[in-house]
Amino acid sequence: MRDIPHIVSAEAVIPGVLKLVWDDDFAGVVDLRPIIVRDKTFDFLQNATNFEKVKISEYGRTLGWTNEDGQLIDFGSVSLRQRAERQAELHMQAG
Repeated sequence: MRDIPHIVSAEAVIPGVLKLVWDDDFAGVVDLRPIIVRDKTFDFLQNATNFEKVKISEYGRTLGWTNEDGQLIDFGSVSLRQRAERQAELHMQAG
């Protein structure tokens, strides 16, 4: 089984879009806007100031935000990596 990639860096590029770096030096951009607008769970992230407050978990297996009610909104490293790879591939095909 492949090791779980750990996120070492997360930066909001624009509202809804993150630049991420994993512990194997893979860097990618993940566009979360389709998810954020589709589900009320993510309303908190529609505010640019809130989105910029992204935090990486202690072991880099998740990243997330704590909303105004103290609830954690998080995404796993593996699913983010898959999104980053898929989005990079689509970008290459379009270019």
